[in-house]
Amino acid sequence: MIKKLFIMVSLTATMLSACTGQSPTQTTAPTSSETPLAVTTEAPAATETSAILPTDTIVIEASGTLPIDTSIPITPQPTNPPDCINNASFVTDVTIPDNSNVTGGTIFTKTWRVRNTGTCAWGSGYTLTHYSDEQMSAPASVPLNVTQPGQDLDISVDLRASNSAGTHRGNFVIKNPAGLIMQIDNDSRLWVIINVTNVVTATAATASGSLTGTSTSSTTGGSDSGFANATCSSSTDSAKLTETINAINAYRAQNGLPDYTLNIRLARAAQAHANDMACNKLFVHTGSDNSTPQTRVKTSGYEASSVTENVYGSYPPLSGQGAVTWWINDKTDLRHNQNLLSNVYVEIGVGYSFYDNFGFYVVVFAAPSVR
Repeated sequence: MIKKLFIMVSLTATMLSACTGQSPTQTTAPTSSETPLAVTTEAPAATETSAILPTDTIVIEASGTLPIDTSIPITPQPTNPPDCINNASFVTDVTIPDNSNVTGGTIFTKTWRVRNTGTCAWGSGYTLTHYSDEQMSAPASVPLNVTQPGQDLDISVDLRASNSAGTHRGNFVIKNPAGLIMQIDNDSRLWVIINVTNVVTATAATASGSLTGTSTSSTTGGSDSGFANATCSSSTDSAKLTETINAINAYRAQNGLPDYTLNIRLARAAQAHANDMACNKLFVHTGSDNSTPQTRVKTSGYEASSVTENVYGSYPPLSGQGAVTWWINDKTDLRHNQNLLSNVYVEIGVGYSFYDNFGFYVVVFAAPSVR
């Protein structure tokens, strides 16, 4: 009797973990609603380097303040005469040429190469700024690296493709430290033009049937699928899946972040691991077949540049909102909450599996590879 009681107490414990273009021909003038401003002569300010999104794979490090490395040399700040001239010329599209195909909702990096054809040296007081049409989630401004007259500079900005299929365009300009727009050839704009294809929606994922019904090895486990064996009669709950997704995106909205997009392949990977956890009583990211979040996502057919995962298991099961609230408030592993509020990942898949009175949640977070 004592042994039996000990087993029941042990089973009630909750265990969890977290791994975690320029146009081919230059226009002679902007559109009728856009008028480039005159060449400016203001001097630039100090230099900085524009931020680039990390390309982590399995974990997001806990937040903290890094020590200052005084051994790193500081780039000298350019000093310009008051009568110097600001001018630029477009050289080429380094990435994402005009009319490139991009999957809806994905993050991509657009890079233009421009030449400083004026007499002013550029510094961080010079910025790339959105001007017109779609902003594509671009930051308010991107500071330029120091560029002397006659030198080329690659200017990059991280953008997010619309979830609406079709052609999308955004226009950007370079501003001097006084906030005036620099002339680029006979225009004033640098632009990005993309064709959004392969839009994945939550409705499509739900309609596929992968988020409802009873899950066994015939659907998300076994050697035929490439996922771990999960042959017990575990079941999922579409209401809990929907509640989890809504709770995550509501939390992101409260923090000024866009919704995660539900992806069918990520949902399959998440459900497969949830079934594996339920059938084999696992509370970790490594599957019974030694799979990892990365390998499961790859098996699902999703090509990712970065992947992470939150898992949760308990007896009795929590609601979807309850699991999300637990991740938000977890102080032992801050990566749970960081994953929910990440600006690196853009798509998620959610899985839930119930077996033997235990409920197991899995959320896979990913950013797709950009071809």
